[in-house]
Amino acid sequence: MNEEKKTIVVALGGNALQKKGEASSQAQQAVADSTVQQLLPLIQAGHHVAIVHGNGPQVGNIILHEEALNTPDVPSLPLDDCGAMSQGLIGFWLQQAFHDAFRKAGMRNVASSVVTQTVVDKNDPAFANPTKPIGPFYSEDEAHQVEAERGYTVKEDAGRGWRRVVPSPKPQEIVEAPVIKALVNAGVTVVSTGGGGIPVLRAEDGTLSGVEAVIDKDFGAALLADKLGADTLLILTSVDAAKVNFNQPNEQELGEISAEELQKHIDDNQFAPGSMLPKTQAALKFLAGGTGRTAIITSLEKTAEAINGTAGTRVKS
Repeated sequence: MNEEKKTIVVALGGNALQKKGEASSQAQQAVADSTVQQLLPLIQAGHHVAIVHGNGPQVGNIILHEEALNTPDVPSLPLDDCGAMSQGLIGFWLQQAFHDAFRKAGMRNVASSVVTQTVVDKNDPAFANPTKPIGPFYSEDEAHQVEAERGYTVKEDAGRGWRRVVPSPKPQEIVEAPVIKALVNAGVTVVSTGGGGIPVLRAEDGTLSGVEAVIDKDFGAALLADKLGADTLLILTSVDAAKVNFNQPNEQELGEISAEELQKHIDDNQFAPGSMLPKTQAALKFLAGGTGRTAIITSLEKTAEAINGTAGTRVKS
């Protein structure tokens, strides 16, 4: 591990929190434990670490529970409330996993979770074109009934049935960023900005109100990393590096690469929307905010090597 101490924002993908088909609390806590073991060496090396996590599978299950129980006496909670519930739930799993890992390693470190609100722009074009599918599948008749009764926007989802779709606006401001920064600077391992943050709108008088939307977790992590003045944005996913010509005979992993080269690959449509594209875009967004920054895209298992510069796709400002 490099001697230089860094502030590192880690964006955890869904695979770092839940194995496919294993949605029980016990199973997800076991995954959180193994995830923390991969991140522990960063903290042992003296780096300040802030964790941002995805919440897609978890918030999806919360919505399924809410919809199943929806009655006049116990109405289902709105999406922003479900996002807050997922932040608390995943934060609990991760901070407990860190607590136990620190204790077993003889460390006196502390981990804490911050329920985080992210301001979005009411005029973001995403609100006019909802695209993010959430919640249960419906038949076409059921979907239109839900649309009429609940005011949802519904669309057909890749031949699998009809689903509700919600906007995915870009994050503008992380309300709790000063608190997160103070904790990180004090050496606390902070879990925050889960699912990109709970989307909120800021009124003219400065007050906040939740809005039903989904923020991309990687864009949320990039914004947080910028606000913390982080040295490194570490985006962890299911592959060891970003690739061009994906699944073709001339497929190629990207290692050390310039921001200009990465932008060219984006312009050439080398990365899939909803998969690697937002990760590469978030990396460039973070790098554009200052000099001396590094963005890394790699797998959880390659975390230590990536920080050392020997694995992953690495882009510097």
